[in-house]
Amino acid sequence: MGNIIIKGRDAERLLSKITVERAEKIKKGMGQYTLLLNQEGHILDDELFFNLGENEYLVIPNSGMHESIASWMEEHIEGNVDVEDVTNEYSILAVQGPHSEELMKEVIDFDFSSLKFFGCEEAGKRFTLPFNGRCIVSRSGYTGEKGYEMYIHPAEEAVGVFRELLERGKKYGALPVGLGARDTLRIEKGFMLAGNEFEGGRNPIEANLEWTIDWEHDFIGKEALMEFKKKEEYEKITFLKCTGDGIPRHGDSVFKDGEQIGVVSSGNFSPCLKKGIALAYMGTKYRDAGNRVVIKGRRDIEAEIIKGPFVKKGEC
Repeated sequence: MGNIIIKGRDAERLLSKITVERAEKIKKGMGQYTLLLNQEGHILDDELFFNLGENEYLVIPNSGMHESIASWMEEHIEGNVDVEDVTNEYSILAVQGPHSEELMKEVIDFDFSSLKFFGCEEAGKRFTLPFNGRCIVSRSGYTGEKGYEMYIHPAEEAVGVFRELLERGKKYGALPVGLGARDTLRIEKGFMLAGNEFEGGRNPIEANLEWTIDWEHDFIGKEALMEFKKKEEYEKITFLKCTGDGIPRHGDSVFKDGEQIGVVSSGNFSPCLKKGIALAYMGTKYRDAGNRVVIKGRRDIEAEIIKGPFVKKGEC
């Protein structure tokens, strides 16, 4: 993930202009999931931003997008704002799962139960182990489970924290996991991935993300979205649970009665359901739960449309 710091008395105004969120609603010590759109209303990236106070915001774009997003921000600066891409100076550690709060207390002296969802706290001086730097802790994550994320500066300070988390986390069954596990978890919860669900110029309505939009303010892409909302027929993210053997993959086609009706944006095997699952873009008349379709990739896989998410919290 990337890390961008926005500072200045007009930082709030910049964020409100380039994202679908009205930044003034997000008070100090809180954050928000939001989207950046182009003039056509297509999603450039999804990200978190946190209000650190003193006209300072931490923005977390997707990995590989930080340079283009920082440039996009700079193009739209009005007034007193500095945009600094600090991705190479920060490390991010995520502690996720039912025992995440207990493990976080092992390394940071803080009442994590007081931290609201998307809440953030400066915790650099609260470590119970040697630490010399800045650490912003947020109650957030990409797994659908309770969890926390740490944004650590300088980046090398994260090494000792990571090792200590693994050591102290043994009694909780803590294990290091990577992008493969994260991808499975986020699909089970129906979370979008920028390189998949936003590919080819998708907008928030198509991507099931209209809930992120605060329509009560002006933002880049708003007019295009207002026009799109007038449409009666359009493709939208749909949840497919496989009833046959096989694992759907990104780019597979979705068929109904021999006619292609959609395309898979994300697919994987669900360890919780012991079945293949997929997110797919499909037209309005095909999205009703219970409809049966065939996913065509390396093999034909029978699937059923369901109401998401695939796995609810605590079900697995």
